[in-house]
Amino acid sequence: MGISEERAVPIPVSGEAFALEGLYVAAGEPGAEVAGAVVAAPHPLYGGSMDAPVVNELAHACDRAGLATLRFNWRGVGASAGVPSGEAGDADADLAAALQQMAETVSGSLVLCGYSFGAAAAARCAGREPRVRRLVLVAPPPSLLDREGLKGFPGRVLVLVGEHDALAPAAELDAFAAASERIELLVIPEADHFFAFGLAELGKRTFKFLGGDVG
Repeated sequence: MGISEERAVPIPVSGEAFALEGLYVAAGEPGAEVAGAVVAAPHPLYGGSMDAPVVNELAHACDRAGLATLRFNWRGVGASAGVPSGEAGDADADLAAALQQMAETVSGSLVLCGYSFGAAAAARCAGREPRVRRLVLVAPPPSLLDREGLKGFPGRVLVLVGEHDALAPAAELDAFAAASERIELLVIPEADHFFAFGLAELGKRTFKFLGGDVG
């Protein structure tokens, strides 16, 4: 089942002469205060795109919770212009552009979601927009996590990881989550980093965390 009423949108990147490819799904009645979610894809140099199954599942969960959603491709991926890059600075600029676009589109609070490389970018960028109230980080590689930056994030954080994830080991993320009462870690049984198993469970856990209310 695909996300209904997808609309292709360009996302201009500040300071760059190009735009990213995005897919936006509206929510709520016209004129109503609606919350929004931005979903960041995995690493652009390793096949990461907004069509990744985990990215789709996160967007589905946010949509079911009543949020408008925006997925996007990193620069140089799909129909996004620019040169593909695995640099943190480029990822942060791309994600900031998508976040700004969502902030200008909806009037409610915001959720920032990301998978793997995208989860690390989401963790870095969350504190830069005061309307971001919640974070959903799927399989964030511990070596890429900005732990100091997350300490200043005032909202709630859900970290989802597969039981057999070798790139984002649950034990290491458990130690990270234990450092703050605002961070909840959930381990998906039988899943690895790519969630060939456990994808539906990931969506259910994300929906429950959002609860249809992110205000």
